[in-house]
Amino acid sequence: MGFRLPGIRKSLFAANQASSKAVDAPKGYLAVYVGEKMKRFVIPVSYLNQPSFQDLLSEAEEEFGYDHPMGGLTIPCSEDTFQRITSFLN
Repeated sequence: MGFRLPGIRKSLFAANQASSKAVDAPKGYLAVYVGEKMKRFVIPVSYLNQPSFQDLLSEAEEEFGYDHPMGGLTIPCSEDTFQRITSFLN
């Protein structure tokens, strides 16, 4: 399944502009929300190029489109799954 980075960039920009409550992520990082409790993780943007992370992004696109309820990128998986996947990316 394809991954469209320009759409995500556009969505992230709009989310950052609209969400005054969100704490900014450092340059080169982005915030994602994961799990039932929508725990916030700040991850390097380099993860966007990784195939395993792109699979998560495809799932997020299927479930939410580009309208994410938290104002940031919402990943539809458990915190354990997210941490397991991202631990291999470090």
